[in-house]
Amino acid sequence: MHFLVKPSRLHGRVDIPGSKSHTIRAVACAALAEGNSVIHAPLASADTLAAVETYRALGAKIITSDLSWEVLGTGGKLAAPADIIDVKNSGTTLRIAVGSAALLETGCAAFTGDDSIRRRPIQPLIDALGELGASIACHKHNGCAPLTVHGTLLGGRCSIEAVTSQYLTSLLMAAPLARHDTTIDVPLLNEAPYIHVTLDWLARCGIEVDHEEDFSQFRIPGNQTYLPIDARVPADFSSATFFLCAGAIGDNDITCRGLDLDDTQGDKAVIDYLLNMGAQIESSERGVRVRRGRLRGCEIDLNATPDALPMFAVLGCFAEGRTALVNCPQARMKETDRIAVMAEELGKLGAKTEELDDGLIVHESQLRPADVCGHHDHRVVMALTVAASAIEGETAISTADSVDVTFPQFVDRMNRLGGSIVSC
Repeated sequence: MHFLVKPSRLHGRVDIPGSKSHTIRAVACAALAEGNSVIHAPLASADTLAAVETYRALGAKIITSDLSWEVLGTGGKLAAPADIIDVKNSGTTLRIAVGSAALLETGCAAFTGDDSIRRRPIQPLIDALGELGASIACHKHNGCAPLTVHGTLLGGRCSIEAVTSQYLTSLLMAAPLARHDTTIDVPLLNEAPYIHVTLDWLARCGIEVDHEEDFSQFRIPGNQTYLPIDARVPADFSSATFFLCAGAIGDNDITCRGLDLDDTQGDKAVIDYLLNMGAQIESSERGVRVRRGRLRGCEIDLNATPDALPMFAVLGCFAEGRTALVNCPQARMKETDRIAVMAEELGKLGAKTEELDDGLIVHESQLRPADVCGHHDHRVVMALTVAASAIEGETAISTADSVDVTFPQFVDRMNRLGGSIVSC
C-alpha cells in the first residue's frame, strides 16, 4: 500500500489510542495470572493482537471486543503450543513471550516472525534465561528468531546488558514464577522508563520486586502468584508524538485528547522536547494543545525515547539551525535501522542530515515532494506522512500498510484534522 499525501493545514482535536506497550504487558500479566482479568480500552493493532494470539497459544483464554478484553489466565502453568508461534512484526511480544515460555514444565515453544523479527537480535536475553535454567536454541545460530524455548526457569543469578529494555522486561515478568529467587544484574539499560511501565503492571498483579534506585540490580522472590487485573490501558504517548509534533509545524493547531501526564510512559518527554524547541503548548482538561512557535534546533537525548527519533528527525527540518538527536544506538535495532532509514528518506525530500553511530543530526531544510519508502516501519511511515503534509506538491510513501502495527486509525484521524491522505 502507498499513501499519496498533499499539503494541508491540520487543525482540531484528535483522540489518542491506547498504549501498545501497556496493552502487551497487560495481556502477558493477565495470561500469567490465576483467574479472570479484564483489560479496558486496549489498543487493537497488529502488534497487540499478535500478543493475544501468542498467549492463547500458550494456554490463556482471551475474548476480545471493542471496549475490553477478558482473559482467563494460566496461573503460570503454561501449555506447550501445538504449532509454531508467529509474532508477526511484534518484537515486544517475542521478547516477553520467550521469557514466559521458559516457564514451561513440559514440551517446548517455537517462535518466528516476519523478516524484521528474524533480523532483530535476542541473544542477550537467550543467554540470561540460560543462566536461570532455561534452554533456548536459535534455528539459524544467529541470535535471532526463529527459535525454540525449553523450560524450566529455575531462578538464580544472571546479568543482562539491556540494549533494549524489552530484554529486562521479559526477565522481570518471568522470574517471579521461577522455582527459586532470582537476582538480575543490569550493567547497561536503555529506555529505562519502559521498566517503570513493567514494574507498574507487576505491582498491580501483586508481584514483589526489589531493585536498586538506578535499576542496576533487581531481586525477585520465586514461587510468586500473579493476581488477576481489572485495569484500563492509558493513551499512547508514542502514537501521540506524531500529532504533537505536527501541531508545531506550519499553521497547524492540534489538541491531543486522552493523555495522562502522570503516566510512566517515557515518551511523554516529547512535550518537554517540543517546549525546548520553541513550540507553543497548553495542557488542560481538554487535552494537550500544540501550535507553531519559532522552532529552534537543539540537542535531544533520546536514550529513553528512541521511538521519537523518526518524528523529531522530521521536525528538525523545520527548526532553525541544527537539531542533534543523540544517545539512542538502539534506534538501529528497531523494525528498521531508523537512523539510517530516516537519513535516507529525508534526503530524498531534500533534507540535510548527518548520521552518528548513536543518532542523527538534522539541519533546517527546504523539503520538496518525492517518492519515499516507509521500509515496512510504522513509525517511519507516520513521520514521513506528517512531513509530506507540510510540503508543496504530492508525496508518495510506500509500505504504508505498516501503520496497522500500532495505529490502524492514523490516516482517518489525520484526515479528520484536515489532512489530504489517500491510500492506494
